[in-house]
Amino acid sequence: MEIHEGAAGDCVLDFSRLSLESLSVDSVRDERRRDTRQIYLSYNRLTSLPSSVAVFCNLEFLDISNNRLSVICEDLSRLAKLKTLIAKNNRLDEFSLPKDFGSLPLEVLNFSGNRFEEIPLQCTKLLRLQSLSLGGNRLKSIPAEIENLVSLEMLYLGGNLITAIPPEVANLPYLSYLVLCDNRIQSVPPQLTRLHSLRSLSLHNNLLTYLPREILSLVHLQELSLRGNPLVVRFVKEMIYDPPSLLELAGRTIKSRNVPYSASDLPSNLLLYLNLASKCPNPKCAGVYFDSCVRQIKFVDFCGKYRLPLMHYLCSPECTSPCSSNPQSDAESEEENSVPADRLQRVLLG
Repeated sequence: MEIHEGAAGDCVLDFSRLSLESLSVDSVRDERRRDTRQIYLSYNRLTSLPSSVAVFCNLEFLDISNNRLSVICEDLSRLAKLKTLIAKNNRLDEFSLPKDFGSLPLEVLNFSGNRFEEIPLQCTKLLRLQSLSLGGNRLKSIPAEIENLVSLEMLYLGGNLITAIPPEVANLPYLSYLVLCDNRIQSVPPQLTRLHSLRSLSLHNNLLTYLPREILSLVHLQELSLRGNPLVVRFVKEMIYDPPSLLELAGRTIKSRNVPYSASDLPSNLLLYLNLASKCPNPKCAGVYFDSCVRQIKFVDFCGKYRLPLMHYLCSPECTSPCSSNPQSDAESEEENSVPADRLQRVLLG
């Protein structure tokens, strides 16, 4: 065991690579227990986190990676100052965490390389968490409760079995790095346009065939990784169109012709409905739509070099261009034709 002072005088205990099957702290003096800020227990043979770790009342950093851990003791919740927990490459799953795990003041949590099939709900209660890594597990979904992590800046979920991105991810105001590579994701929700802080989006090695046109609104996005997806290589139109209801036709008329109305004219449910109108993106059309629209995939230039297939929605089949080999539809907007060169530093397609 090595005991040494950190750069700022913090005591660091290094128990790593000692083939430990348990942890005895009998030889650690009371003063040292109180002063210890960092403990390294990686590359041992621990099957459970020893409760003796709780004697280090001022512990801020704990690395228990590369063991055989299948359970983390309840006493971990007593570490009221723990900010970083690294527990990579163990045998942990969603039943391994203590009940009060969500009460910890964690800012960095790394559970990559374990056996999680679900993100434990205790993790979604870590309101100070800035970095969450669960790569290389067996996750099939992302819970809606992920939106509770309001301080999150980095979310790493690569190398799982995730099939969909819940729109609640878009409610993370500080998220800058979103890594969802090597999953089974088939589509990207347009709500991600609300991630105003997003700088890097990794989606390579999924099942994507198109992207939502709203992705152009991610003004701070610098890196977009898409290689290894079955992105369409030719222009495709999908003319599935449900005729609008009488309610929608009336709403379209009111909105497109700017018919004045007020709260005293209509019931509250109709006022709410009218506020849900979406403007048709075709610059040659002044129409709107509510629930009935035409889905269309088209290619858009990024930085004058890459052409990405984006999904967009038009108010009716009349807004689409006649059948043509030209991959640029008549509905191409100026916004999509001129993506500033400094918007994306890297678009990785291969």
